[in-house]
Amino acid sequence: MTSSYRIGAGTGFAGDRFEPARILAAHGDLDALVFECLAERTIGLAHQRMSVADGTGYDRLFLERFESILPVLSPRTAVLTNAGAADPRGLAHALLPLLEQHPTARSRRVAAVLGDDVMAVLPPDSPIIGTGQTIAELGDRVVSANAYIGAEAAMTALEAGADVVVTGRMGDAALFAAPAAVHFGWSADDPQRMAAPTLVGHLLECAGQLSGGYYADGDRKVVPGLATLGFPFADISSSGDAEFGKVEGTGGLLSRATILEQLLYEIDDPALYQTPDVTLDLRSVRIDETGADRVRVSEGRAAHRPDRLKVSVGVRDGYLAIAGIAYAGIGALARGQLALNIVRERWAEVHHRDPEELRFDLQGHNSLRPWYQPSVEPSEVRARISLRTFDAAAVTILHREVEALYTNGPAGGGGVETSVKQTTGIVSTLIDRDLVHPTMEMIS
Repeated sequence: MTSSYRIGAGTGFAGDRFEPARILAAHGDLDALVFECLAERTIGLAHQRMSVADGTGYDRLFLERFESILPVLSPRTAVLTNAGAADPRGLAHALLPLLEQHPTARSRRVAAVLGDDVMAVLPPDSPIIGTGQTIAELGDRVVSANAYIGAEAAMTALEAGADVVVTGRMGDAALFAAPAAVHFGWSADDPQRMAAPTLVGHLLECAGQLSGGYYADGDRKVVPGLATLGFPFADISSSGDAEFGKVEGTGGLLSRATILEQLLYEIDDPALYQTPDVTLDLRSVRIDETGADRVRVSEGRAAHRPDRLKVSVGVRDGYLAIAGIAYAGIGALARGQLALNIVRERWAEVHHRDPEELRFDLQGHNSLRPWYQPSVEPSEVRARISLRTFDAAAVTILHREVEALYTNGPAGGGGVETSVKQTTGIVSTLIDRDLVHPTMEMIS
């Protein structure tokens, strides 16, 4: 066992850039490379894809990501990802042909972590967080229920010799904690030991967000080289302290400020940040700059290990329909507002529907900040109307009404665009840890 273990962040979300991970694989001298690919709704959408012919329940884009790093990936670097989404086993099998194409990678063993799907065991009376409803009240709209599982099953896979571990709805930080815990011999059910690697995972999980991507703010907070942003890595010591850095020559910034912003990302109570493996107390964390783009983080503490796990429940949420038309020049704002008023009136008087179904925005004026009244009139606006509904007929009506504004509404309208998609919403609940039984399956 070496005294330091280096983990790199290959993605911060499913649609992230490709080249930062390849740079890390080639020049980062990594022990592990982690691809965090799941947002809240991702698994629900994956379950919906699986319900149609030839639909895949995993992130197909990860196949390209994986293939892009294989020519430069060190034999010692483990790869972990939650891109398995609703079908970790399916993605694990899909990786095998890619490994076969690369002589240096053929010997890599692939494992899938299963058991986060709790649809069959989730109690119907489970309360939906933030509402007065229960899961049962959603009826047949529920399409998925996946618990945020901890690091243990991934640790088992690594201990069994897996070089590539594919998971589903595993806790984001747990993906990073698993390889470090295995390396240092830390137990998954020891919250004091799991505090340090979980803290590292929390900081790395958004990749470029840590190295300045989300920190950058025009001239107020300047980050150099954003077009070549380098993703971060962490050198974890046996004491649990970690030093964060990025590959020399890449863009971005690692500083006390960028670390602190990510430390507080998605945090409600810094004394009780709940993850599947440990509830962290972040109040005592130390952040010290040790050099250019090098920051040491230490003294993360455990409060306790949660008895319950968070569950993301995917819910069929009907259609999201959008229609818009643009106006420019003198009086653009007034004409855009008139267009909205026309549709509002026709929705009620001609189609006998409630205008409260619709959302009306003037993009370029008030769509992002409806409470704000600019003092300068915009030179161009886009009248945008959106609708969430289970009624397909309402979608058709909205699209036709906005397109008719070309000749039946204010002068100078153009660029009508319409869209519709079936949507999946997410609600959250909790489940007793004892009801969730993650397992690992060696695929090769």
